[in-house]
Amino acid sequence: MSAAMNAPWIARQTSDLLAQRGHAWLLQGPSGLGQYELALALASAWLCEKPTVQGACGDCPSCHAIAVRTHADLAVLMPETVMIDLGWPLSEKAQDDIDKKTRKPSKEIRVDAMRDAVEFSQRTDARGRGKAVLVFPAERMNTITANALLKTLEEPPGDVRFVLATEASHTLLPTIRSRCLAHTMKWPEADEALAWLTEQGLQGPEASALLRSAGGRPTDVLRQTEAGLSPAWWAALPKAMRQGDARHLADLSPAQAIDALQKLCHDLLLRQLGAAPRFFEGAQLPDSKASTAVLTDWFKRLMQSARTAEHPFNAGLMLEALTSDAQQTLLSKG
Repeated sequence: MSAAMNAPWIARQTSDLLAQRGHAWLLQGPSGLGQYELALALASAWLCEKPTVQGACGDCPSCHAIAVRTHADLAVLMPETVMIDLGWPLSEKAQDDIDKKTRKPSKEIRVDAMRDAVEFSQRTDARGRGKAVLVFPAERMNTITANALLKTLEEPPGDVRFVLATEASHTLLPTIRSRCLAHTMKWPEADEALAWLTEQGLQGPEASALLRSAGGRPTDVLRQTEAGLSPAWWAALPKAMRQGDARHLADLSPAQAIDALQKLCHDLLLRQLGAAPRFFEGAQLPDSKASTAVLTDWFKRLMQSARTAEHPFNAGLMLEALTSDAQQTLLSKG
């Protein structure tokens, strides 16, 4: 079980949502607030043999089956890359294709996986607690995949419930959103988040610095630490970009690098407007005479780069280009 499933703000939301009726939930909000963990907590509670008002018991055969990723009444729809990262098994055919290098793991939710889930929803449940379908990240459904879900989402056969989790709800089809009860993820209080991060093994000052760099999103802190992004790395980023040192980004994926540079650009814009920075300490930001217009144009270019970050022609060249663009912006005099 993910540590974040036991986070107090996730536990509260689990209890709140379980007290409400509805066959389909859409969990929405920015990254790092625990959409996946809340979705899994809900699905686990729906299928649990001894559920409480707080959620799944964690000890019954159903909970064990979910923990080892073998529950017959739970269908998990994710991009294959995400399933691999989170330890969910791929279908036999998908695994065979990838093992034989016929294709790479998909970064979208494949339409054939959705059709399998629709067929799954029409079968009789195996454990007598109904069935659950978990979709994450829901924004990775393309139009064809989303349309394959629509009718079943509107008129679910038998006792099947859906939970869709997303970090970009605005990109979903309006027809998908209208068929779900929406829940906006709750932000934890800073003290609560810091206490939880300390329980995960981070030291107090380290947890505080990383929580700031993650914009107050504790789940993103764990992702950053897994990627090796320490407080010292964050503190050194602005100076490294002003010096054009691409080595500072060398261990990151293009998507991770773009996220970090967007945070730097965001804080520089805040400083231009006379506001306090959000992700960096003020003293960490580089001296720069770049105007608001120049910084805004940089942010737009970063957003454009983000659209191809998962499919770069050459990741190393992309990181060098991102560094060069950052340096030119920071050295700009207008």
